[in-house]
Amino acid sequence: MSGLVKAKKYDWKDSNLALFGSDTEKQVKKDAAETEQAWKNAGKAPGLQIWRIVKFKVTHQPQDEYGKFYEGDSYIILNTYKEEEQLLYDVHFWIGKYSTQDEYGTAAYKTVELDTLLDDVPVQHREVMGHESSLFKSYFPSISLLKGGADTGFRHVKPEEYKPRLLIVKGDRKAVTVTEVAMKRSKVTSDDVFILDKGLEIYQWNGSNCNKDEKYKAVQFVQQIKSDRGGKPSVETFDENDGGDGFFSYMPEDEDDEDDDDSESEDENKTCELYRLSDASGAMEFEKTKEGRVFKEDLNSKDVFILDQTKELFVWIGKNASDAERHNAMSYAHQFLQSSSHPLSPITVVKEGKENPSFRAAIAA
Repeated sequence: MSGLVKAKKYDWKDSNLALFGSDTEKQVKKDAAETEQAWKNAGKAPGLQIWRIVKFKVTHQPQDEYGKFYEGDSYIILNTYKEEEQLLYDVHFWIGKYSTQDEYGTAAYKTVELDTLLDDVPVQHREVMGHESSLFKSYFPSISLLKGGADTGFRHVKPEEYKPRLLIVKGDRKAVTVTEVAMKRSKVTSDDVFILDKGLEIYQWNGSNCNKDEKYKAVQFVQQIKSDRGGKPSVETFDENDGGDGFFSYMPEDEDDEDDDDSESEDENKTCELYRLSDASGAMEFEKTKEGRVFKEDLNSKDVFILDQTKELFVWIGKNASDAERHNAMSYAHQFLQSSSHPLSPITVVKEGKENPSFRAAIAA
């Protein structure tokens, strides 16, 4: 007898990502990277390019799918921009909640390969579903976090065959995300906008405390769904302020089965911590140097520093850091987060003199 098997979440305590960015991974050769067909035209001109890992292969993501990420997959995102006539890059690998270890291991390895192909110019980032960095979010008008994966996406499913889904539209003018949540009435709150997608019937519910950006993005998203399905679906909008209880009549009663736990244990009151990675003694050493407010003078150009802010972790690479320190920085950041209370936080790598606004805001002048 066969039955449905619940997808397995990634286990950060048993992850081959521990080697990502290490000397082992740096053995990736540029000539080998040049044989990867997916990298053809990668980083040749300013703009965004996205690849999806499908059965261990790097595949191009269609542009009309940019901003949509499935929880069962891993992706590589390259943002190319020009500064003083020089092409610069940010390369991210994004890990879905139910992406397999092999898939996100492939994404991590291929990210290093792409970085090598572009002569180590890119700044590397790790992104985890639901915990994306502000830089990552800035690439998209909105981000849709959807259930399923490469083999179960809704793209080629007929509208009448859709499995109903509930989406929450949440955010502000800086970034609005559209995230699929469990089909439960208890998920619907007054603070946000919700979309009930039943294939040929779409319902939008505006919570009494939602903002105009959430409403606007929800309308856009609903219209996009309708357009993708040839204009067939009917659309109805409910406003909680006008007694929008009718929305719930289209939803099933809450079930008592185990729900996806989207929350992660996180100490919101945790202070900043600064760690130094240095091989000045002849051996690689990793030690905490400060807790609390961090200042510029706490950083040394000869070393690599890791700044943990709980919600985001920065790797700062000094101008005169050794090759070993540079190559092992991301690996140490991964290992550090694995043993922390917030293993899913985004990692952002910045180089001395080229710090991004988020890092500059975290460091006192």
